[in-house]
Amino acid sequence: MSTASLSTTITPGLDRPLKNRTSARQTVSNSLTMAYRGLLKIKRTPEQLVDVTVQPILFTVMFTVLFGGAISGDMASYLPLLIPGILVQTVLTTSVVTGVQLREDMDKGVFDRFKSLPIARISPLVGALLADTVRYAIATTITWIVGYALGYRPEAGLGYVVLASLLIIACAWSISWIFAFFGVIARSASSVQGISMSVLFPLTFLSNAFVPIDTLPTWLQPLVNLNPISHLITAVRGLADTGTIGVDVLLALAGAAVVVLVFAPLTVRAYMRKA
Repeated sequence: MSTASLSTTITPGLDRPLKNRTSARQTVSNSLTMAYRGLLKIKRTPEQLVDVTVQPILFTVMFTVLFGGAISGDMASYLPLLIPGILVQTVLTTSVVTGVQLREDMDKGVFDRFKSLPIARISPLVGALLADTVRYAIATTITWIVGYALGYRPEAGLGYVVLASLLIIACAWSISWIFAFFGVIARSASSVQGISMSVLFPLTFLSNAFVPIDTLPTWLQPLVNLNPISHLITAVRGLADTGTIGVDVLLALAGAAVVVLVFAPLTVRAYMRKA
C-alpha cells in the first residue's frame, strides 16, 4: 500500500497533538484531578500546613497579649478589632505558598512530566490554585476558633461569620493569581517568597488590621484608607460584628475581580509559554 493511501486511512485530527484538542469539559476534569493531587501532597506531607495551623494561633495569642491592653485597654475589647485583621493577614500570607510551590514544581521538572500526558496544558496551574483554597479555609477556621477561645464573640452570628470567611477566601484566591504569576516568571522559589512578602507585608501592616486608623500619623491615614486590604478588613468586621453588607464588601469583591481580570491572563500567558 502506498504512503498516499495510508494517509487517507488516518482519522482527521489524530495527527495533531492531543493536548491542543482538549475540550472545556476535559479541562475542568483535568484541573479537578490536579487539585486532588495537591490535596494528596498535603496529606502525605502534613508539615505543609504549619503556616495555616501554627501561625494563626501564634499571631492571635501574641498580638492579643502584647497589644490588647495598650490599644484597647484590655484584651477582650481588642479582639473585635484584631481577629478580622489577623484573619486577613494570615490567609493572604498563606496565598504566597501558591507561587512558591508552583516554582518548586517547575524547578523539579514535575511540569515537564505533565507535558507528556494527554491533559489540558493549563490544568496543573488551575489545579494548584484550586487546591490552595483548602489551605485558606483551614487558616480561616483555626483563627476563628482561637479568637473564640480567647473570648471573641461575633455579634452578627454564625451565618455572617461564614459569609465573612467566604469573602476572605475569595479575595485570597484572587490574590494568589499575583503570586502564581511571580512563581511562573521568577527564577527560584526563594525569590518568589522574597518578592511576595515585600509586596504583602507593607500592605497588611499599613492597614487598619491591628490599630484604629485615627491613631496613625495624619500623613499616613489617607494611604491606609486607600489600601484595598483596609477595605477587606472593614468588610469582615462589618459582617462579623454587625451583619452589615456595606460598600466595603462591594469594594473588596470589585478589587478581587479586577485582580483576577488583570493577573489571570498574564499568569496563563506566561505559564503557557513554558508549559
